[in-house]
Formats: sequence, C-alpha cells, structure tokens
Amino acid sequence: MVTSTHETSHRIFQDHPEVLTPAFKALGLPPPAKAIIEALTPDATEVKPLERRVDTVLKVEPSEGDGFLIAIEAQTARAPDKGSSWSYYVAYLHAKFRLPVLLVAVCRNRPTASWAAGPFESRVGTWTTQVTRPFVLGPDNVPEITDESVVAREPAMATFSAIVHSESENAPAILGMVARGMRSFDKATAKYWCEWLEVGLENTPVRETWRELEKMVGTYFPGRGTLFEETYLDGKAAGKAEDRVALILRVLEKRGIDFPRDLRDRITSCTDLDTLTLWFDRSLTATTAEDLFVEE
Repeated sequence: MVTSTHETSHRIFQDHPEVLTPAFKALGLPPPAKAIIEALTPDATEVKPLERRVDTVLKVEPSEGDGFLIAIEAQTARAPDKGSSWSYYVAYLHAKFRLPVLLVAVCRNRPTASWAAGPFESRVGTWTTQVTRPFVLGPDNVPEITDESVVAREPAMATFSAIVHSESENAPAILGMVARGMRSFDKATAKYWCEWLEVGLENTPVRETWRELEKMVGTYFPGRGTLFEETYLDGKAAGKAEDRVALILRVLEKRGIDFPRDLRDRITSCTDLDTLTLWFDRSLTATTAEDLFVEE
C-alpha cells in the first residue's frame, strides 16, 4: 500500500538529489553536487494491461565518467514478489535508455534493509541467468543527526535521516535535534522542511512526537491540516510557558520516566521560556527526571 511515508521516502530524491550522498560515497562516485541529475518518468510499463511503475527514476550525468540511471524504491517491509519486480525494472530501464542502472532501496529498519540487499536471482538448477543486487540506504549507512548545526547546513539530509531512523530507539532524540536545528531557519524554510518531515512520518510510531516538537519551531502550514495550522488557527500561542510545560511532562510520560511530585511542581511552576526550552531539550534524552535539572 502506498503511504505518505512511502511517497516522501523516495520523492525527496527528485527535489533534493543531494540526499544520495551516502550512496555516492559508498560507490566511490562523484557527489551529486558535481553531477547533472534529471528526474525521468517512473513508468516502466511495456504492455498496457500490466502497469509497472518505479517509485523514482533519476538520470545522472557525472562531471567525469559515463552517465547512468538511479531507480529508487521505498520499501517499508519485506515483499515476496518485490525481487522479481526489481529485476524487471532494472532490465527494462537498461533496455529503454541504454544506460546502466543502479537500484537503490530505501528502508527504515534493519530486517527490511538486510532482505532488500538481495541478491535476487533467476536460476534454473545450478545456472543463474540474472542477479539483481540493490544498493540499500537504511539505518546502517544513513548517519543519525547528532548535531543541530548539520540541520542548518544540510536540511534535506537531516529530514531524510529522521525518516530513515524513525523506527530507531533514538528517533525521539534525532527529531529533537532536527527541531532545534530548524529554529535557525526563516519562516518559509522552516515551513517547507517541517512539512516534509511531518508528512514523511505520517505512518511511523514517532509522528506524534514530531507533532509535539513542531510547536517549538514556531511556524504553521495553512491549508494542509498539520499541527501548526491546528495550533495557530485555534488561537494557541505555541511559545507560552504552559504549552512547554505540557510538552515536557508528555515526553517524560511517553518515555516511561517517573517524576516525583516535587519535580513535577518545579516544572509546572516555571514560567521562564528559556529554562523550559532547556528542560524540554533534556527530556528527549534524559534517563531520570533529575537529569532535566543538572547544572551545565
């Protein structure tokens, strides 16, 4: 089933091919910045009654070396027939465009990534006619965001990383880092990337975590039904102290961290926005409630 997460996981390459950097580095190819990259039709249908469609197809013309195609498939779980479909895509695109094809599978969890790496073989007895080996972008080779300055420098990679690691135990901390990094953006830029991420996380366990974090960024997206719109159109001020107190308590509760009555009172009685922001940031990685109040 095609979902928002599925669509975002591959469409981001059409608008921001720099997200391919990990794949290019692993293959020893020039980075995307030095190549001309063009999106092609993903239609791989040869006979009309049976429609076959690759998620995203890019034509790459490096500054040095020969051109090639990249067929990108977003895969959220194992699929019994996907191996044969991928083999068809590679063979069809190679025959149609007379260019070699790199098949890239984008996966959000390690079991799916391990399966997607193949190889997928067509064989009779001991004789192998065709072998398909996708290149996998997943939790093992897409770096986690651990520095908010990376978000400011590479927002596309930060957004893509957050989606790829959305099933990781570190996902809340990664999203917190992304939210903090987005505070340096102007309103239009923050709007653009926050919406990409909210849509991309729609079918993931941490979508609600991101919806809470969005309040800290301070923009909204009219007409899209995102949390920003709900918050602002309801007349709520996301920066108010009571909102930040609620965010801190909710994060602690969601992460299963107990907090005594005296610590709860300390949080709820605070009205300083900077202090509450600091405590919220710490709540994303804290192991005990006391960690919120540790002196730097």
